[in-house]
Amino acid sequence: MNNSILSQPGNGYQAWLKYGQVSPEISDDQSTLFSNIAVSEQNDIIQTAVTELTQGIEDILGKKIVISEYKEGVPCIALGTFGRSPIIDEIFHSEARSAVGAEGYVIKMDSSKSCLAIGATSSIGILYGVFHLLRLISTGCNMDSIDIVENPVNQLRMINQWDNIDGSVERGYAGKSIFFSDNRITEDLDRIRDYARLLASTGINAISINNVNVHKVESLLITPTYLPEVTKLASIFRLYGIKLFLSVNFASPLEIGGLTTADPLDPGVREWWRVKSAEVYAEIPDFGGFLVKADSENRPGPFTYGRDHADGSNMLAEALKPFGGIVIWRCFVYNCKQDWRDRTMDRARAAYDHFEPLDGRFMDNVILQVKNGPIDFQVREPVSPLLGAMENTNQMIEFQITQEYTGQQRHVCYLVPQWKEVLNFETYIKGEGSSVKRIVDGSLHGNQYSGFAAVSNIGDDANWTGHLLAQVNFYGYGRLAWNPELSSDEIAEEWIRLTFGGNEQLVQTIRTILMDSWGIYESYTAPLGVGFMVNPDHHYGPNVEGYEYSMWGTYHFADSQGIGVDRTKATGTGYAAQYIGANFDMYESLDSCPDELLLFFHHVPYTHKLHSGQTVIQHIYNTHFEGAERAAQLVDAWEHLADSMDKQLHKQVAVRLEEQAEHAKEWRDRINTYFFRKSGIADQGGRTIY
Repeated sequence: MNNSILSQPGNGYQAWLKYGQVSPEISDDQSTLFSNIAVSEQNDIIQTAVTELTQGIEDILGKKIVISEYKEGVPCIALGTFGRSPIIDEIFHSEARSAVGAEGYVIKMDSSKSCLAIGATSSIGILYGVFHLLRLISTGCNMDSIDIVENPVNQLRMINQWDNIDGSVERGYAGKSIFFSDNRITEDLDRIRDYARLLASTGINAISINNVNVHKVESLLITPTYLPEVTKLASIFRLYGIKLFLSVNFASPLEIGGLTTADPLDPGVREWWRVKSAEVYAEIPDFGGFLVKADSENRPGPFTYGRDHADGSNMLAEALKPFGGIVIWRCFVYNCKQDWRDRTMDRARAAYDHFEPLDGRFMDNVILQVKNGPIDFQVREPVSPLLGAMENTNQMIEFQITQEYTGQQRHVCYLVPQWKEVLNFETYIKGEGSSVKRIVDGSLHGNQYSGFAAVSNIGDDANWTGHLLAQVNFYGYGRLAWNPELSSDEIAEEWIRLTFGGNEQLVQTIRTILMDSWGIYESYTAPLGVGFMVNPDHHYGPNVEGYEYSMWGTYHFADSQGIGVDRTKATGTGYAAQYIGANFDMYESLDSCPDELLLFFHHVPYTHKLHSGQTVIQHIYNTHFEGAERAAQLVDAWEHLADSMDKQLHKQVAVRLEEQAEHAKEWRDRINTYFFRKSGIADQGGRTIY
């Protein structure tokens, strides 16, 4: 680890891997057992696993650990892959072994041998098992009868860095890039290794290290100019079972290759990509592949040449296929030159309209990466209807851990409950049982490739995420990608105990703060599914008409009579018709549309009554007043924990919560004042509106 950073106490750098933070009750027998690690295999990932287990146990016990081969009668933790370790094969019989997949593991206490064993099919399974064991010990789990089989539900569990080679991070709220600075790749490989530890500890197995908006300098990452340094990063991630990907510029043959075109059907362009792919794999044999943003928000793509997304992605897939590489093609594609006067244009429709007609035309090593919602990571929007709509095409879901529209890591907003709602959403694509989580794990359509991707929220701040409590979103994403059945409560409590310890008052207070935070943030910002009421460009803070007359297509159409976007099939943009069966019926009808999405799907008078019994305008007033009050209460709740944790950690969060409370008032007053002046309808509570 990076000792210069670790030497600063209370900065949060070790995050949930600060094993010395906890004091689980360990018996003398367990202490003896934990003091010996038996391992007979030698490879880089096994060595990583042994190092992690040794370091973790030493932090917990405060004493040195003995590492040796298994000796009968000596209590120990034994590690090994099936067929290569006699003690592992003896403890785990064929039935247990057959239940373990490529990245899975089994953990079992065999009292007759005084051995706590971790077995796996592969070395990476051993590493994941080690992290799970340390998590169990650190949260006070009883080891005496432990017998666990774990396999990741999702095949690809990926992080997308939006880091630029100049060191900036697009939508980054935790400092600058840990990968790049001044058009150079970092030499601080210790920090990269520490990041790999954090990723692997939650089950992440893939990373793209540069921004999807790839400009000319970043385009050179796949060339000899930068490839040797990229190779060094790949070698670090490899130790933790993480495949490295690169975002690429679709126009690279033009911009850096000396060609006169980037037409995906041009033989010279196809050959250029084949050569470049071969060069990358010669340096990084386990390279994951390319992540591509094309034909969106002014990025180049196949549309320039009259081609479509299947043509563009298949060209790259063809170049990568001989090496086992994949193309991840983002579906965030829309016309960002819209005319606000034209109400038939609807950005929400774009992804489905562009991609659904292409189903079945993509090569089998192409994955379409679909944002969780149709707009842009808003605090509230419906689930993207494109998810699952392409039965013959690989898909994965994209979340945003970085809090672009949810407080920018200056406000606390625990996002796992939002992601759970998305994953549990019933699409009816194949009738009942067609939830989003079954689409993205590949089981519904039998996809070859599938999984999760998310935009990272880390930077070079000492605590990684700017707001200490934002670490839970990073941690929670990895845990949810591994197992979508974990509850928001479970994930929050795990993270709290690992990060702050096991004081019960502390655990309960922080868990309540986290579980309430999404609802609090939504209540003082975005009413009833209206989003984008933010300042243009940087997206922080309230600006009700910030995008109302822009080309970016994110409107709410508020006037003196009402508010909302008519997206019905009958009278609006027709977006609602992209949903199937009961979902179409639900959203199309004003009577059945859920309150929380009413204004996303319908334009209604301010006096329209919600299912709650409140009018729309009164709901806006009430939620914004209540949200600001609840944000202020977070400050008081946190203050009561001052004596229960490290003072520096406490202060970090206290400062952020105080800012949030003040900013919530600004949201309250701007939103309420705007709609009071628009509608002319007074608050029934007689509260101050300006």
